[in-house]
Amino acid sequence: MVITKDFGIKLSPQDKSKDSPLPVKNGVSPTCLWLPEGDWSTVFEFFLQKFSHLNKDECARRFQRNEVVTASGRILSIDSTYLSGEHIYFYREIEDEPEIPFEERIIYQNESILVADKPHFLPVAPTGRYLRQSLLVRLRQKTGLDTLELCHRLDRETAGVVLLTKKASLRADYHALFSERKISKIYHAVAPTVEMQFPFCKKSRFEKGEPFFRMKEVEGEPNSETHIDVMQRRGNETLYKLSPVTGKKHQLRVHMASLNMAIKNDVFYPDLIEKDIEDYSSPLQLLAKSIEFIDPISQEKLFFESHFSL
Repeated sequence: MVITKDFGIKLSPQDKSKDSPLPVKNGVSPTCLWLPEGDWSTVFEFFLQKFSHLNKDECARRFQRNEVVTASGRILSIDSTYLSGEHIYFYREIEDEPEIPFEERIIYQNESILVADKPHFLPVAPTGRYLRQSLLVRLRQKTGLDTLELCHRLDRETAGVVLLTKKASLRADYHALFSERKISKIYHAVAPTVEMQFPFCKKSRFEKGEPFFRMKEVEGEPNSETHIDVMQRRGNETLYKLSPVTGKKHQLRVHMASLNMAIKNDVFYPDLIEKDIEDYSSPLQLLAKSIEFIDPISQEKLFFESHFSL
C-alpha cells in the first residue's frame, strides 16, 4: 500500500522551454537542478548521489549523449568539475512508468490556445512517478506542439477542463485570467447531503499542513472563498455546484470537508487514507465542469464545458 501522493525528488521542470539550453524532447521539457554547497569532485559524482535510485550506467549515458548542460549551454562530461551554485539541465527519465488507462480529449483549439478535458488520475504535468503519462506531455506528443504550456493546474485526482497556450509569449496573458480572477470556474462535486441553507459562501484562511502536500484552515484573515449550491439531491448524497473565487491548493476539498461534506472518495480530507496509487476503482468525485472568460487577445467571450459527469 502506498499513499496516493506522488513522492520523489523535488526538481524544477522548465515551464518556458525558450529559457532552457535544451529543447523539449518527445514532449518532455528539460529539468533544472541547482548544485548546492558540497565536497563532490565532479558533477557526475553529485548526480549519482542525488539520484541513488538510478542505474549508474544509465546516468553515465546521459552525460555521454551530451544531455547534461549548464545554464549557458556548456556540455558536461562525467569528468566535469563540480561547481556549487551552478544550475544544470537534463532530461528526467522514469523506468516502468505506470500506464494511466484513461484518455484526455481536446475540446477546442485556435492559433493561441488549446482547451482539454482531463480524466481523473492523469496529472496535468510531470510529477513523481509520472512523466509521459501527464496531460501536458501527452498533448505535446499528440499535437506536435512542443510550445504548449499550462495556464493553470488541476489535482491529479480531479477531472475536467484545462486551459493551455500554444505560444510561450501568450502564457502570461492567459495565466493572468486566473491570478487576477477574471475567469469564471464551475466545479461539480458529489458529497454527503447536509441540512443547511444554500447557497452558502465559505471563507477561511489557508496554510500548508502536514504532511507537506496537505493544506489546513487556520485563524486569521480569509484568503480563500468558495460559493456552494445544491444541484441535485440523491438521497444521502448530493451533487453540488462549487464556484471558487480564489484558487488555493485543495481549496474545494478542504472547504467541503470542513462543512462535514467531504467530497466522495477523497483520500486526503478530512483524514489521510492509504490507497494504492494505481487503484482506479474510486475516482474523486470532483469535476472542473466549465470555464468562462473574455479572451485577452480576441476579446471574444468564450465558454468551455467538460464532457465528463459525476
